[in-house]
Amino acid sequence: MKLLEGKTALITGASRGIGKAIAITFANNGANVAFSDLAYDENAQKLETELNALGIKAKAYASNAASFEAAEKLITDVAADFGQIDILVNNAGITRDALLMRMSENDWDLVMNVNLKSVFNLTKAVQKVMLKQRFGSIINMSSVVGRSGNPGQSNYSASKAGIIGFTKSIAQELGSRNIRCNAVAPGFIETEMTAQLPPEIKETWIKDIPLRRTGKPEDVANLCLFLGSDLSSYVSGQVINVCGAMNT
Repeated sequence: MKLLEGKTALITGASRGIGKAIAITFANNGANVAFSDLAYDENAQKLETELNALGIKAKAYASNAASFEAAEKLITDVAADFGQIDILVNNAGITRDALLMRMSENDWDLVMNVNLKSVFNLTKAVQKVMLKQRFGSIINMSSVVGRSGNPGQSNYSASKAGIIGFTKSIAQELGSRNIRCNAVAPGFIETEMTAQLPPEIKETWIKDIPLRRTGKPEDVANLCLFLGSDLSSYVSGQVINVCGAMNT
């Protein structure tokens, strides 16, 4: 039996990068997959087709995770289309990097809304479904910089640190109803975003990683697979790094 057979997962920000890897990994392990992004574009259409070809049910949704109303509608639509939501992966996120002296109020607000408020929006909405089921696994995408900070990323670091506090609180609130909540903290993962970095910057970062290499989206997806499955049935309120020992 596959690890997620019979389960339905909802993943936000899943048209590319880490979110896409999670969607494919979940589908390969038997989960039906609903996923969202801002637009139902070519990337979303291709992923939807790819997932359905794996023999599970998959559907893409255009939804703004930073909008409270849109998040409520997304959960309602997914629950109606799939009949259940067993796993929620709050993966939607952006960066707007700048030193504090150059950071605009808009860049601060945008990052906090997309990265942190979205987690509140989706978790608040999905708890209604999970409370009725008396089961659920909520996985929130934080970052190692949410634990350590990083120059030029005060907005991003603050949003990811907020996710950690939120995760621990929700694990305590919902644990009695058999709903688990954990956070994943990736380090330097090769995605479209990190691919834009100059080679010398990458080399400098890799020297600080004990495993001497970058991570892959699949490395993060495999941890999410564990946290979404019954293998982690007694794991809740935790923050787990995927960083090659860069942050220990």
